[in-house]
Amino acid sequence: MTPSRDTESSTMDLDCLRNTARRLMAEHQVPGLSIAVTSSSGLLHAEAFGSADLGTRRPMTTGTRFLWFSMSKIVTATAALRLADDGRLDLDAPVRSVVPTFEARAGRAQPRIRQLLNHTAGAGNPLPLRWVQPARRSASTAQEKVTALLRQTRPTRPAGNVARYSNLGYLVLADAIANVTGESFENYVHRAVLEPVGMRNTGYVHDQAAESATGYALLPRPLTPLLRAALPAGIVGERHERQLSLRPFTVVGAGYGGLIGDAPDAGRLLRLHLADGIIDGQRILAADTARSMREVRTPGKPFDLGLGWFRRPADRDVRPAFVEHWGTGCGFWNAMRIYPDSQLAMVAVTNTTYKWDFDKLFTQLKELSWH
Repeated sequence: MTPSRDTESSTMDLDCLRNTARRLMAEHQVPGLSIAVTSSSGLLHAEAFGSADLGTRRPMTTGTRFLWFSMSKIVTATAALRLADDGRLDLDAPVRSVVPTFEARAGRAQPRIRQLLNHTAGAGNPLPLRWVQPARRSASTAQEKVTALLRQTRPTRPAGNVARYSNLGYLVLADAIANVTGESFENYVHRAVLEPVGMRNTGYVHDQAAESATGYALLPRPLTPLLRAALPAGIVGERHERQLSLRPFTVVGAGYGGLIGDAPDAGRLLRLHLADGIIDGQRILAADTARSMREVRTPGKPFDLGLGWFRRPADRDVRPAFVEHWGTGCGFWNAMRIYPDSQLAMVAVTNTTYKWDFDKLFTQLKELSWH
C-alpha cells in the first residue's frame, strides 16, 4: 500500500524532530531526553532518546521517571486553586491567617495567599543547594527540615511589588494547604490532583522498583570535590568520562519541587490546563480558574507571572503566545509549555544539570502538523 501524503508528511515531520532532538543532545551533552506532546483531548506523541543511566547503558524510555524540581509548583498551584474553587481557601486572605509565622513586619501590608502564587508575597529565595537528601532517608527527616525552614521564613520585601521568584513562597503555600485541609500536603495533592488527573506514575517518594533516570552534572574532574562538599553525603556518585552521576535523591520541600514522575504524566497535567480544568470528563478546576492561572499579569524578575505559570519578559511579544514552567536542579533540567490559542502543549525532561536549548525543540514541536 502506498502511504498517503499526510502519512508521508507526518513521518518526515517526526524524522526532522528526532534529528533536532539528537542534535541538541549532542550539542549540549545531554545524556537522555523524554518528551510528550498533547492537545486538550489527548496525548499526541511521546518519545525518548539517549540514556537513562550511562553506567549500565540503560536506554531512556517514555516511562522513565525524573525529578521534576520546580515543575512541581504547577501541581502545588493547581491544588491551591482547587481549594479556592471549593470555598476552602480565600486567595485574598492574609497568609498569616493560615500560616501565622509568615507575617510582615509592622507598618507593611500583609501578604495575601494569591501573592504566594504569583511570587509577589515578598518571600526570599536563598539558593536551595542542600535542600535535598539521599532517597534512602525517611520522609520524616525531610519534613523536619521543611518545618525548620518555615519557622525562619518571613517576608523580606514589601508584598505586591515586582514578582521575584521564590521557592520559599511555595513552601509556605504548601503549608497553607496542609493547615486548611488538616492533612499532609502530599496526601491532599495525591487525592485532589494526581489521582483524578490520572498521573499514576508521579509522586513525592522515590520508588526503587520504578524506572528512574540517573542525574548527571557535566563537571571537570578537579571540581568533583567541590560538588561532593556542596551536596549532602551519599549523593555524588561515579564519573563516566566528563559526566558525574548522582545517586537517587529527593527534594526537601514537596511544595516547591518534590515531584518525581515521567513525561506522559506531565503531559496529562498540561492537558488539564489546556482544557481549562477538565480531563477525561472530570472537572478538576473551574474553567475561569484554570484560565486565570495562565494569565500573565505581573511583571517580574526573572519571569513575568500568572498564578503559577510564567513567561520570560523577552517572550512577552512572541506569537503565538505561550506560558511555561521550568524544573531545574542538580542532575535534571526540564521544561513544559502551553500554547493556549493553538491548543497544544509539550514537556521535555532531561537528566542534565545545565540549561539546553529547549526553546528550539519546543518551537519545532509547535510548527509540526499534529492533525
